[in-house]
Amino acid sequence: MAAAADICSPLFLGLPMPSEQQLLAELAALRAEVDYLKRENTTLSDNQLIQLRLIKQLQEAARRQPQRLQRDRADILRALLAANGGKMLAKDARQKMHLSKQLFSMLLATMGEYIEIKPLYSDNRKKLLILKTS
Repeated sequence: MAAAADICSPLFLGLPMPSEQQLLAELAALRAEVDYLKRENTTLSDNQLIQLRLIKQLQEAARRQPQRLQRDRADILRALLAANGGKMLAKDARQKMHLSKQLFSMLLATMGEYIEIKPLYSDNRKKLLILKTS
């Protein structure tokens, strides 16, 4: 009867025994792969750190108070809405203020606490600006 060590040996299973050079080559290949994975992991960690910094900068920029010109335009828009009964189409307000769509959109984004924006009940494509009461 064969011993347990003989049953598990590669010779018993009919498998060729790898040479020392083959084992060293495989070890070198595995070490190179580990080094590559470490570098890749470091790169991914650095990228995540950069992304977190950018997200933080964007959040801080969103929290900033409007600039002086935006405050002036906000006052003008609030006065314009008040003169029109507290409601006005966004397109009409933008045209009366002579602002581009981009500038007007940025202005509305800073005025969330003063103005409510709703779609027009008869045409959802048009936006209605409503002056909020304090």
